[in-house]
Amino acid sequence: MRSTRWHLPLLLSLSLATAPCWAAGDSDTLFNFVKPLSVVSIGLQDADLPSATGEATAEGEILRRVHFSPAPRPTLRLTPASGSWDWSQAGSMSLRIQNAMDWALTLEIDIENLDGKPGLHASVALPAGPAQTLLVPLQETAPQLFGMRAGVPMPVTLDGQRLLLAPVVTGSLNRSKVGAVKIYLSDPKAAQNILVGRFGTRAGGDELHRAYSAIVDAFGQASRGEWPEKVKSVEQLANAWKAEGEQLKKWQAGAEPRDTFGGLLEGPNFEASGFFHSEKRNGRWWLVTPDGHAYWSLGVNTVNRESSQTYIEGREYMFSVLPREGEPLAAFYGQSDDREGVAAQQGRAFGYGRWFDFYAANRYLASGGLSGQQADDAWLERTLARLDAWGFNSLGNWSEPAFAGASRIPYSLPLAISGDFATVSTGYDWWGAMPDPFDPRFAMAAERAIAIATRDHREDPWLLGYYADNELAWAGQGNSPQSHYALAVGALALSTDSPAKRAFTKQLKDKYHDHLALAEAWGIELGAWEDLDVPGYRAPQPSAGHPAIEQDYSAFLRLYADQYFKTLRDSLSWHDPNHLLLGGRFSVNTPEVLASCAQYCDLLSFNLYAATPQQGYDAAYVRSLDKPVLISEFHFGSRDRGPFWGGVSEVYNEQQRGERYQQFLAAAVKDPQIVGAHWFQYLDQPVTGRLLDGENGHIGLVGITDLPFTSFVEAVRKGNQQVAKAMQEEARAAAKAQPDAPVKPSEPENTASATQSKAGAP
Repeated sequence: MRSTRWHLPLLLSLSLATAPCWAAGDSDTLFNFVKPLSVVSIGLQDADLPSATGEATAEGEILRRVHFSPAPRPTLRLTPASGSWDWSQAGSMSLRIQNAMDWALTLEIDIENLDGKPGLHASVALPAGPAQTLLVPLQETAPQLFGMRAGVPMPVTLDGQRLLLAPVVTGSLNRSKVGAVKIYLSDPKAAQNILVGRFGTRAGGDELHRAYSAIVDAFGQASRGEWPEKVKSVEQLANAWKAEGEQLKKWQAGAEPRDTFGGLLEGPNFEASGFFHSEKRNGRWWLVTPDGHAYWSLGVNTVNRESSQTYIEGREYMFSVLPREGEPLAAFYGQSDDREGVAAQQGRAFGYGRWFDFYAANRYLASGGLSGQQADDAWLERTLARLDAWGFNSLGNWSEPAFAGASRIPYSLPLAISGDFATVSTGYDWWGAMPDPFDPRFAMAAERAIAIATRDHREDPWLLGYYADNELAWAGQGNSPQSHYALAVGALALSTDSPAKRAFTKQLKDKYHDHLALAEAWGIELGAWEDLDVPGYRAPQPSAGHPAIEQDYSAFLRLYADQYFKTLRDSLSWHDPNHLLLGGRFSVNTPEVLASCAQYCDLLSFNLYAATPQQGYDAAYVRSLDKPVLISEFHFGSRDRGPFWGGVSEVYNEQQRGERYQQFLAAAVKDPQIVGAHWFQYLDQPVTGRLLDGENGHIGLVGITDLPFTSFVEAVRKGNQQVAKAMQEEARAAAKAQPDAPVKPSEPENTASATQSKAGAP
């Protein structure tokens, strides 16, 4: 590790040179790397200034090179020669900077307090390209404070200046006593270079507000970008919508014939049970349509009209045009309140108040003014035509209820269980803490939710089945033992009012009988069983020296999951024995939970965001459970079509979105356990964030203008056709290998013949 320290003398005046601190003016330069203007000490660790002079950029600007070596944290550190900086009148730190590489770099920036207490931190993506002025606000900031998941693209041009504003700043700073500024890279694997010039402060601090001004145009699109489908006029919108309708007719006319429900007409002989079910033949799991044909579910989530509103109250300045009262488009205003207090909403401003629905307004404009039931019918028909023409054969979660009555496409439903039952925290709790299935109130809430969900659907052959809620916090984040067993540790930390804690302590007493036996097995001090009853009890972490800890935690996780899934299974079997229980839509899971789900549910379902399905879960373990798998969510997003967030699985551009979609499906159909994959989601999210939590991703098939993203949809359609072709070929091969009559559900499992999964067969 190499460390160097430079001291550069002031070239202005002796009085300034001896001053202990510097006051910030409107734009105060503290140091110029090319031509020093003040006293600054430079510390270099695994970094250096390779030249004593500056160099000209392509634009003719003179800047100084900083070289970062491959090391854990190569650092450039700037400090006042004596005393501290007084930035009490400043709004942001400023640095003239340019990336000297052909790729983006992520700079880490610390602004330190003089007293050694943690100061401010920012991570800044420095793009390749010309020089810009980096501004780090001297207070905490984040896109969530503007009501959205991801902020405006940087750099932004204001008053002719190219500015790179740090989008997220955390911590706190005593502005009157600033001790240092550190700029560093985190573990670069090769040498990296930047070019720097003037370093100082800037007063005011309204740049962020201005950067967010008028970022949305009259059609709800990002105002500062350009892309092929961007709408500039109502006439263009209407013509494009009409032209797309003609294209859809051509695509639909060339579609391969399928059975009533979208199943393959050539394939193994399955029982026509009148409802969807799953069967295993010759090592592959299949979904089977009510007519008895093989079916691989290609679906789309959130196919609805009610997910595109965005809050405008309090941030009207972000919208270049909003309808005035009395105008036709004013009909698309509304009011909501999304302050539920879950982790997904923490730190987010603008979570309630008046909203506007650009998507509904654009459909109104495109259709020439259709409203009411006519508009609803037109949307339903166009959406069904799109899904059919693009090669989809099912609807994922949270889709429009009207589809269920259309009898045109298979759909699925959520079992969203809510109530005043007890909960257990794992620390993840993205959508809330875990429901406590040992609480009798949970069973009552589940019974009520299932009765309502199944009331109008139990005899509907178009229903695939029901999901066991969505993305519950079965574990903490990460892969550590602490995360794995967070539910067990969280239960023991509760008071004895917790049904889950009582269930866990009973399980321990049944195993050990004497508290001293537990103390010895866990390697802890335990004077009596009552010691476990203390609220906030700190359970021991798993350790190699005491394997019983992990064994007991694992046993409780299985007990917990069994209680949960069995409650749902029993209730669903009573209210609707005809349809599948589609698993838990896992975003986090443990082996214990998956094993329980496999016992009580008909499918395992995963919401995962990875390059291939198998990278999103423990594929070897899931294979051992021998249960069909549905990928209930996946997507690939980018930032080149308007919305600022690239989704959970972000790629560089629209072309890569299509390529990744095809690669994901190709990997999915090769896996004999996977019976379907559902894209998330139908529509792009609003530029300024959806109502629920401010997510604002370009992850849709269709934009806010109700026009599809042409190149992506063509890639999706091709990928879906490839899936259909592959599954048809496999179905034909399976039919030739096994031309016998359908196997009845009551026959024993035989992978040489058939296995049928329905109604929770373990």
